[in-house]
Amino acid sequence: MLKIENLGIEFNGNWLIRGASYQFLPGERIGLIGRNGTGKSTLLRMLDGQFKPTEGKVERSGSFKIAFFNQDLLSFETDDPIHEVVREAYRPLLNLQLEIEDLLTRMEQGDVSEKVLNDLAAKQDEFDTKGGSTIDASVHGMLSGLGFSETEQFQPYSTFSGGWRMRVLLAKMLLEEPDVLLLDEPTNHLDLPSIQWLENYLKSFKGSTVIVSHDRYFIDRMANKIVEISLKQLNVYAGNYSFYLQEKALRHEQAQAAYDNQQKFIEEQERFINRFKYKASKARQAQSRIKALERLVKLEAPEQEGFGLNIRFSFSKPSGKEVARLKDIHKAYGDKVIIEGGEATVLRGDKIALIGANGLGKSTLLRVVAGTEPHQGLSEMGHNVIPTFFAQHQLEVLDLKRNIYEEIDFHSRGRTEAELRSLLGSFMFSGDEIEKKIEVLSGGEKSRVALAKTLLSEANFLLLDEPTNHLDIPSIQVLVQALNAYEGTFVVVSHDRYFLQKVANKIWYIEDHKIKEYPGTYEEYERWREGREEEERVGAGEREGGKKVEEAIETKTVSDESAPRLSYKEQKQLNNRIKKLHRDVEKIETEITDLEGQKEAKLLEMASPEVAASFDKLTELQGQFDAIQETIQQRTAAWEEILMELEELEG
Repeated sequence: MLKIENLGIEFNGNWLIRGASYQFLPGERIGLIGRNGTGKSTLLRMLDGQFKPTEGKVERSGSFKIAFFNQDLLSFETDDPIHEVVREAYRPLLNLQLEIEDLLTRMEQGDVSEKVLNDLAAKQDEFDTKGGSTIDASVHGMLSGLGFSETEQFQPYSTFSGGWRMRVLLAKMLLEEPDVLLLDEPTNHLDLPSIQWLENYLKSFKGSTVIVSHDRYFIDRMANKIVEISLKQLNVYAGNYSFYLQEKALRHEQAQAAYDNQQKFIEEQERFINRFKYKASKARQAQSRIKALERLVKLEAPEQEGFGLNIRFSFSKPSGKEVARLKDIHKAYGDKVIIEGGEATVLRGDKIALIGANGLGKSTLLRVVAGTEPHQGLSEMGHNVIPTFFAQHQLEVLDLKRNIYEEIDFHSRGRTEAELRSLLGSFMFSGDEIEKKIEVLSGGEKSRVALAKTLLSEANFLLLDEPTNHLDIPSIQVLVQALNAYEGTFVVVSHDRYFLQKVANKIWYIEDHKIKEYPGTYEEYERWREGREEEERVGAGEREGGKKVEEAIETKTVSDESAPRLSYKEQKQLNNRIKKLHRDVEKIETEITDLEGQKEAKLLEMASPEVAASFDKLTELQGQFDAIQETIQQRTAAWEEILMELEELEG
């Protein structure tokens, strides 16, 4: 059990959270959100036991296991192969294995006493029961899912970069199977395939998960509950991020109305008091109203959501129709070929997302387009093209002696101070922060300054390498608005799927060392890709099924000679039917899991004091709960029918 009660967190004289209570339940996948500086990472560290609360308490049961994934883990160093690093997740089982080996050695040396035999049998049984024989397979599967090849799994941990080290440590943490998994920006160092794999894994995780992430798409798909830190409180929303946005807007409207009504009431009372407090006939009434105001619990003004971005991003002259052209591009690093015979064209108005797994050459290709990467073949810009390139190493061009505002103003080309402050506020620099010197900024802060500079340039062709790194969700939304308003052309590398869906009208990906193009949005591309993979799986299954039938006929390996033989066509149809039923089983199991989450959310909502006090609201929620329960029963019945058919066909 993990529970917080009347929790208060004070930092540098300011309260981040106060009077917060919450009990974490198994199966919850919580998206912990809030603006930068509200205390999200601090709360995770407090749950992990690294910090003590200023007031209140964090309760953990004695055997409760918490795992905390965060960037501080990079301090870990070893020359062991990554397979061995991840294998340490099973240390208790590995210790048991050593004890078994010790007992076997004693037997070889002649000690075959009853105690040794009994100990060996008990420990061997415990080892097998707890899955000791599957350790290496589990480690291999976990590392493969996170993008490590067979060869890489046996390379030293010390030879990998920071991003890949984070994957190794995430793999180890997941295999430890904690009761609560705390994840602070887990997608920062993952590519799209690895993020999708992580999503599937976490959906089957039986403990509680608390996720802090700027990846809106990831939060939307993973969370079945949102906990927002706002105005020093934990506000709970029983749904995913999309539900949160709708419910937040409704609550904000209600809170604003309540606040406005209270302010109006206070003004009326103060006006009466000021007018009549010295008039004998009204003095008692005035004093009564003064005391009433003193007792009044004053509401805080609701936080204003979002940043206003009042800048139009323009350029001095439009480019020609053809913005960039690549022909017969060859790029390799030693023996590793990245692109072979690559060809592509960027046309005016293209909004291209360059996607794919890490290591395939996305950033390399972007630099080839920009003309900053040595290569063979033709790469040229079109007529009147004015490019600008944003990447993490571009931070070197910032003037360290200027402050943030001076650096932006120097490149602003006549923008007003109000416009520049609006832009900087959008990228999480407000108030006195804009006077901080560039030289004292963190890497993430410098990245945000460089990105703001990029948007102020008058380039008509933007090349953006991971522009959403170090941005929170509101700032990513601002970047989306800026790029949607931008009338030029851009190519962007990103693993943020929400961002890609909102800004791209074409998809580039590298396959078989070629540059491939899909003419549509990211979600359209994903549907097309999944359909193609499904066709390939079915085709492979049909070929394998046909091969097995032919082998069975050829060798006459039929167990029951009296049973009628299936024709090739009949066997093919049988194989396809079995595959479809297996897919249906997986789909229904996912639906039932999601429905169980909705059911749990309804129960929690019905248990809240405000709902319990409202008969109408309670009746409405009870109806929704009953509908979910009925759907679960229907889907479970369908699941059982499919399993019975599968048993008959495969039996």
